[in-house]
Amino acid sequence: MKRINYLIGLAITAMLFCTSCNDFLQEEPIDEISTDYIYSSFDGIDVGVTALYNRLRQNNATARSGDGFKANAFTLVGTDLGQMRTFFTPYDPAKHNATLGFANQKWVSSYQIIDRANAIITAAPNLEQNDRLEKLVAQARLIRGETYFDLLRMYSNILLDTIPTTADNYQDIVEYVPANQEDVYELIDSDFDYAIENLNYTEDFGRYNQAVARHLKGKSAMWQGNWSEAVSQFDAIIDDGTYRLIELDKVFGQDLNHAEAMAVYPRDQTLGDSDDLAGGDDIWYSSFFNNRYYELNSNEMIPSVELGGNSLGWAFPNDYLQSLYDQDNDIRYTTYYYPTVLISNNPNHPNFGNEVIGYEDNFRRYHWSLKKYHDDEKPIGSNGNWKDYLYYRFAETLMLGAEAHWRADNENPNSPKALEYINKIRERAFGNTDHNFTEFTLETYLEESARELAFEKNRWYLLKRLGLLVERQNLYYRHGSNTRNNRPLPMAPHMVNWPIPQAQRDIMGPSFPQNEGYDE
Repeated sequence: MKRINYLIGLAITAMLFCTSCNDFLQEEPIDEISTDYIYSSFDGIDVGVTALYNRLRQNNATARSGDGFKANAFTLVGTDLGQMRTFFTPYDPAKHNATLGFANQKWVSSYQIIDRANAIITAAPNLEQNDRLEKLVAQARLIRGETYFDLLRMYSNILLDTIPTTADNYQDIVEYVPANQEDVYELIDSDFDYAIENLNYTEDFGRYNQAVARHLKGKSAMWQGNWSEAVSQFDAIIDDGTYRLIELDKVFGQDLNHAEAMAVYPRDQTLGDSDDLAGGDDIWYSSFFNNRYYELNSNEMIPSVELGGNSLGWAFPNDYLQSLYDQDNDIRYTTYYYPTVLISNNPNHPNFGNEVIGYEDNFRRYHWSLKKYHDDEKPIGSNGNWKDYLYYRFAETLMLGAEAHWRADNENPNSPKALEYINKIRERAFGNTDHNFTEFTLETYLEESARELAFEKNRWYLLKRLGLLVERQNLYYRHGSNTRNNRPLPMAPHMVNWPIPQAQRDIMGPSFPQNEGYDE
């Protein structure tokens, strides 16, 4: 029995994979690669897993400005830390409905990944077993578990399937019903456990590893309220010592192959210049989160590499986030963000070399801007760049480990490990111990997490898990283009779950219900 009909556009052949395997493409045209090759040999499985990572990067770090980009930008911007100017409007009741394009894209793309992971996992037992094959299967299972975990956290009601699509079953008629969440977590955790057992703490750059598996297993435990399990997983990563905090200016520097980066999605223009190819397309986050300072009417500024070059100015960190920083002492304020004081860099302007005097109340042209996605090699006239994308890092492990210990200690404000872990973050941020916390509370935790992890894959999911997403988003999230029209955009309570895409429900039929709050 099969339920894959809703995966519109899913190829039944291994051609789905092979655009990502650069070495293999040099040997054989993609239209000659067969499913027999992919699923009947170790080398084929290796090709399949390589291509699975290509799909994963395309799903989680989508290039350019389509629905895939919006899906990921939504969870980065649509929190209590976000300021949206244009491009799309998270939580707009007129648009945030079952026809939401990025919700449909995320659903389809995620199930394509799951289906191809299922195919690898199903085929592997028929091959000669060895440690290398177990490692490939562990990669596929970790990707499947992560993708199901994301779907469950976004949509709540999802489909659960471990049977791959084949030429024999793709037309099977199925009754589509939401999965029991306990069953989904059981599969997710078993996938993470298999990856923990079969992966090392370090794997090839760009591949997931045991630290990622433990990090995700710890997150899964927190969503299930299993604090002792979460403590166990985060402590294992921290105690192992492979990963650690590094100097702040190197965290998002040019070389992301460092000790804080547990998972990175590589991009390399020389290998493809397209998300469908090995190198990936250029990604727009650097420009997305940066103002167009060079458009100031005073003409005091011109595009510069140091300030991010050409920009879009579509979204920014908001005033609430800025208020959380000790701007004089917290090194993150000058490392994770571009300066708010601009020095005229136009040699043809009389004010050259001095502070700009022509600031404007126009967020597109002047606003506090995020530097985490900055690339020193970004072409100065381009919106995008091919810099690698940092996805999971050790600082988040410390933050989550601190919360897990606090919870396991019955929310004791003096929890030793909770304070130890969160103060490691503080000590790096300030360069000393003078600003360490002496008590751990939910509010100090949320504020410190915001300061450290803003606009990474963390905040939206964290607030949802804590039941605070609606409350805090409505307090602090803003939408507007200047101070005169800047306003809250209230989030309706039902929006904590994404809508089940209507295009998919039309295929699945009435047995699969819409999430509460969205029109039938």
